[in-house]
Amino acid sequence: MALDDTPASRLPKRLAWLLALLLTLLAVPPALAHKPSDSYLTLRVDETEIHGQWDIALRDLDYAIGLDDDQDGAITWRELRSHHTDIASYALARLALSADGQACPTRAVEHLVDDHSDGAYAVLRFTAACPGAAKVLTADYRLFFDVDPQHRGLLRLEHGGETRTAIFSAAAPLQRLELAEANPIRQFIDYTAHGVWHIWVGFDHLLFLISLLLPAVLIRVDRSWTGAERFRDAFWDVVKVVTAFTLAHSITLSLAALDVVQLPSRWIESAIAASVILAALNNLVVMAGASRWLFAFAFGLIHGFGFASVLADLGLPHNALLLALVAFNVGVELGQLAVVAVFLPLAWALRNQWIYRQGILAGGSLLVIALASIWLIERAFDLKLVA
Repeated sequence: MALDDTPASRLPKRLAWLLALLLTLLAVPPALAHKPSDSYLTLRVDETEIHGQWDIALRDLDYAIGLDDDQDGAITWRELRSHHTDIASYALARLALSADGQACPTRAVEHLVDDHSDGAYAVLRFTAACPGAAKVLTADYRLFFDVDPQHRGLLRLEHGGETRTAIFSAAAPLQRLELAEANPIRQFIDYTAHGVWHIWVGFDHLLFLISLLLPAVLIRVDRSWTGAERFRDAFWDVVKVVTAFTLAHSITLSLAALDVVQLPSRWIESAIAASVILAALNNLVVMAGASRWLFAFAFGLIHGFGFASVLADLGLPHNALLLALVAFNVGVELGQLAVVAVFLPLAWALRNQWIYRQGILAGGSLLVIALASIWLIERAFDLKLVA
């Protein structure tokens, strides 16, 4: 008997490989156990002078210019101090400020060090002198884009008692900022974009959600998985999980961002890693069954604190606190829905295939458990097991 090798018969296999590839790409990059590369730039504009503070991760500077002189894996204050001139030259050469089209030359005035939620940062304080009082400030930011295209620069601008924000990226290195008045629409767009970006690079959050969604297109019969018969059932299962996750993390994101509740960062990050393990383990040893939405809600509360730490590092403007909070959360939801929109049709098309039940559900869950276990050990014991 001839094997059916028509294009139609090959389609499920291609879809299976595509979904498996997406899950693998989420799970395998070792650096993704940690927060993506960000720097924090604060500019305070006073008439013709700009006072700046730039927090840059030591790990990023070490990769770019080398700070660990003795190669012992730890950057000491002595090593950092010996590279102050190098840090200032490297950073300020990649930031150009201008007022109404006229250049504002920068100079370093102080070097400090500070701790953020993801490690130690060099703090570079500088000033920039402008020819006159500016109406439009232009910032051209090029830090690390040549070595890390995913790097982001998070700008906090203070002028006339108001605070606004902007986000630099390799695709948008130039920001033109009107100093006359704050632009709430622009601010909303910036925080929404950062929310979308964070959920897309927040691989622990995505793996938790996808692990809970993988069984949505299946039903449990005699201790084994089989394909669901009605798309409506699978769709509402996804809706319940996503809604529960969204509601839960929105609650704790708001409470933490507004300083109502604060928990230690290491506890939160460790708990998020543990939640990924349990979500994937549930696909192998069913604990929640049809009540996976309860998993999503319970651990979504923890994930909300993780989102809040990112928003805190970004800097909430006091004059637009609610706007920034809502916009960031909207961005997270949009990014989340985009992932679900890709996942659900692929999973539904493959639900009756062996490769989905054994390769993607079982094999993918094992891969997720292994990776999340590394994250848990790293975060709980402050170790670095992978580069």
